[in-house]
Amino acid sequence: MLKGYGAVILEGTWLTLQLALASMALAIVLGLIGVAIRLSPVRWLAWLGDLYSTVVRGIPDLVLILLIFYGGQDLINRVGPLLGYDEYIDLNPLGAGICTLGFIFGAYLSETFRGAFLGIPKGQAEAGAAYGMSRFQVFRRVQVPQMVRLAIPGFTNNWLVLVKATALISVVGLQDMMFKAKQAADATREPFTFFLTVAALYLLITSVSLLVLRYLEKRYSVGVRAADL
Repeated sequence: MLKGYGAVILEGTWLTLQLALASMALAIVLGLIGVAIRLSPVRWLAWLGDLYSTVVRGIPDLVLILLIFYGGQDLINRVGPLLGYDEYIDLNPLGAGICTLGFIFGAYLSETFRGAFLGIPKGQAEAGAAYGMSRFQVFRRVQVPQMVRLAIPGFTNNWLVLVKATALISVVGLQDMMFKAKQAADATREPFTFFLTVAALYLLITSVSLLVLRYLEKRYSVGVRAADL
């Protein structure tokens, strides 16, 4: 059916999963940093966090990918000679893809985490302090578990969008499953077969992700649902 390109497509699928997971890990870190800045009492820091979120969410992903990949490569090769390095630096598509998607979705997650933190009643932190907990203990034991529960629906949506956005990284030469499918389609002149296969693989990844994340949502909501009853 795939005319010998099945193994090649699966190889690209594994690269796509690596890209998605690594990008989301970076996005989580940037999202937490972003929400910490946005909720900071220091006005200029809060403004900086809002600027990051607003600018990134307002520019199409493909434009940012091309801008960061080619613009970043040009910047590095301009700065390199100034630091005594004269060799041309060619950015790795996987590393550039991880940094770009992580940077983009860090902005989206900062908004998700912000909404989750603001959704926690202030009395929760006050109750923890009344029990003699330090601010860090209140944050770790009281606020973070509740933040995770409130953030999972928004996180799920961002993860699904990120998985689909990995296909855009193929435009800068990353040999993910979209890139492999395009090569196979050009070689066999059967684009429908290979692009339909890629669509099915993306659907499989997102479907499994939904099952896992829905389980986590139920797991973190057990106490809340019991209390509501």
